Amino acid sequence: MKPRATCPLDCPDACSLLLTFREGRLVGVEGDPRHPVTRGFACAKTYRYPERVRERLLHPLRRVGRKGEGRFQRVSWEEALGEIAERLKAVLDAHGGEAVLPYHYAGTMGLVENQHPLAFFRAIGASELLETICASAGGAAWEMTYGPRLAPDPEEVPQARYILLWGINSLSTNSHLTPFLKEARKRGAKVVHIDPYENPTSRFADEHLKLRPGTDAALAYALAHVLFREGLVDWAYLREAATGVEKYQRKAEDWTPARAEALTGVPKEAIERLAREMGEAKRVFVRVGYGMTRHPGGGNALRAVILLPALLGAWRYPGCGAMLSTSGAFPLNKRFLGGRHLLEGEHPHEGYFRPNPRVRRVNMNELGSALTRLEPPIRALFVFNSNPLVVAPNTGRVKEGLSREDLFTVVLEQVMTETALYADYLLPATFFYEHPDLYTSYGHYYLSWNEPLAEPEGEARPNTWVFRELAKRLGLQEPTLYWTAEEVARSLLDTDHPYLEGITLERLKREGFVKLHLPKPFLPFAQGPVRFSPPPEVIPTEPLPGYPLILLTPPAHRFLNTTYGNVRALVEAEGGEPRLLIHPQDAEARGIAEGMLVHIRSPQGRVVRKAKVTEAPMPGTVVLEGTWWEKWAPDGKGINHLTAERLTDLGGGSTFHSTPVEVEPLRLA
Repeated sequence: MKPRATCPLDCPDACSLLLTFREGRLVGVEGDPRHPVTRGFACAKTYRYPERVRERLLHPLRRVGRKGEGRFQRVSWEEALGEIAERLKAVLDAHGGEAVLPYHYAGTMGLVENQHPLAFFRAIGASELLETICASAGGAAWEMTYGPRLAPDPEEVPQARYILLWGINSLSTNSHLTPFLKEARKRGAKVVHIDPYENPTSRFADEHLKLRPGTDAALAYALAHVLFREGLVDWAYLREAATGVEKYQRKAEDWTPARAEALTGVPKEAIERLAREMGEAKRVFVRVGYGMTRHPGGGNALRAVILLPALLGAWRYPGCGAMLSTSGAFPLNKRFLGGRHLLEGEHPHEGYFRPNPRVRRVNMNELGSALTRLEPPIRALFVFNSNPLVVAPNTGRVKEGLSREDLFTVVLEQVMTETALYADYLLPATFFYEHPDLYTSYGHYYLSWNEPLAEPEGEARPNTWVFRELAKRLGLQEPTLYWTAEEVARSLLDTDHPYLEGITLERLKREGFVKLHLPKPFLPFAQGPVRFSPPPEVIPTEPLPGYPLILLTPPAHRFLNTTYGNVRALVEAEGGEPRLLIHPQDAEARGIAEGMLVHIRSPQGRVVRKAKVTEAPMPGTVVLEGTWWEKWAPDGKGINHLTAERLTDLGGGSTFHSTPVEVEPLRLA
């Protein structure tokens, strides 16, 4: 029997996988047929995971060339840890903990290797990184509206009779929802995709409505306008479960379908029909993605959309309502995870915390500015579970910061990424099947545990091992720094919440995954609370003078952020290089033909890409799918050379999908 493990990557599916090893090396990955959501298949990306392992880092390395040159010398772990501890102690003695910054995100979703290393940084009083690059705007919007991030059980979605996939390419980014959507359609449900450009989900849906980027709130209000006008609202539910409906209704009255058409580009006839179909179906499921939140008004846009099923009372039906994330259903005891007890204040939902006000906080979307403009300056940077040189906004400024000779940079990584080239010390990290870890999900309700299935290759070590060793060398006494993965997991499971009833580490080790002890059917907001007040604002995404087009940078089908950027088979399947999707109308106006190299410029910088002329995007919108490694681009520059550090209206999130640009034919000298 093939050993089982949970996929560690930043995806709602949190798949259960069956792995094949040959002489201790991973050679095969397939979906686990025993898992009720994975259902025996893996995504196009994950099947290729063994190819990602082939070029892994195996030994600690010390830089010997200029930063960014990629010239390193192999050293022992003892040398590396000793030198890092010595350099770090010098920074702490001279400048204090705030001169140190950890930069990390979701390279692994395992709670131990993702979060527990932060205990080390909190113990030394380091600057606190605000993890805002992906989910913070959506999370803030959801909490304002409903509270904890709960959603219908995806296994009950086949009971829905009308499905909106809004601002999400779910066939690429939540592929294990697809069988449940197909089952719902067999039972008579209609599937509608709402998104600014055509992608695999558009072609799967029964209907695709294109809207201008950043105008989702206006479309949602126009749908609400029709629902109120035609008596399709469930007033009984709203009186029992909602507050602030009257102010919201007055705002919706101003958004006629004709007014919304002028802003969104969606025909008023389509708005009227969509609203009536939703109102008649009642059993509506709205799957929203974080894409619509990557705009200046993204938080308000998400609030406007997720209020629609509440108007219909859809939360009272199994598999109906809205889904952003299921993460709020995992009531783990996170008090000691990552040293949270060393910080002040607990948030009532999902174990979030408010950092000690005396600790300096750095928004991860502003890394470039933090490394080049912050006073007093960051003098030591530790990067793990992330590739900020490619994924963070304003790459030019990030690169300027990473190039500082007075910045001591340590990178924990599995492969030689662009960020790794700027490390003073580059430390080899383990893969998910080489260390133990506990996994939740933000797309279903199964908790899972990974046992180590193979010895770490070469000298690779888990993140937590590295920071335990550094803690010893600094003489840190905080006990939680030295916890094993099992001790962290037992602490997390130490709760009497009914959702975790009967779930122990021993059971997880035995079974691999266990579903939360949820009520059946799971109707998380059947009694509310739903907060319509304050009514969402309509904050459209606007072009700038000289930059008339809006650039979107959504995920590619075969990439997951930059994780698979070194797998040549996936790169070739995506066309071999990043290509700019541009509408024929916009291409003709600029003298751009299919396959032509073009300059894309924004206020932050410029890149070169090959043009693909297609009606997939709306006029006025251009699209570059995927966060490609820089080496695959014609000019060797990543797309975030164009994006800005501007933050969202709620949650301090990123605005990657709202970049004003101009596109011009590349004129060679």
